[in-house]
Formats: sequence, structure tokens, C-alpha cells
Amino acid sequence: MDSITTIAMISIIMAGFTTSIGIITPALSEGKAVAAAMSALAQQPDASSTITRTLFVGLAMIESTAIYCFVVSMILIFANPFWNHVIAAHK
Repeated sequence: MDSITTIAMISIIMAGFTTSIGIITPALSEGKAVAAAMSALAQQPDASSTITRTLFVGLAMIESTAIYCFVVSMILIFANPFWNHVIAAHK
């Protein structure tokens, strides 16, 4: 197996690993945040606006982590910085 094939294989595996971790962890975190917010709303209905606003900010932060993992996996597949180095070494 040559180095180009090795880099392609490692890039694809790491992109899959990054995407899977980037999907699983934020999904579990968002579920936990929504459950905690619903529990807080049930206990303190007067503070619903504050709890809702804080929930949405937290969900946006969690979702940005998922988007960041997606971008990293796309960079690994389509713009891997090791490609140019390996291709230049083989010429």
C-alpha cells in the first residue's frame, strides 16, 4: 500500500469518526439540556422567559459544536493539507 492510499484511508476513517462523535455527543447534550429546561419550567413557571432564553443560547452553542465537527470532517476529506505534500513527493 503506497502513501497516497494510506493518507486517503486515514482521512476517510478520521472523517467518519469525527462525524460520528460530532453527531452523537451534541444530540445527547441537547436532549439533556431540553429535559433539564422542561424540569425547571415545571418547577418555576414564572421564570419561563429566562429559562427559555438560556436554553436557546445553550442549544445554539451545542449545535455549533456539531457544525464544527462537520466542517473538520469535510476538510479531512476534501482539503487535507497532507495531499499536496505527498503528491509533490511522488513526482
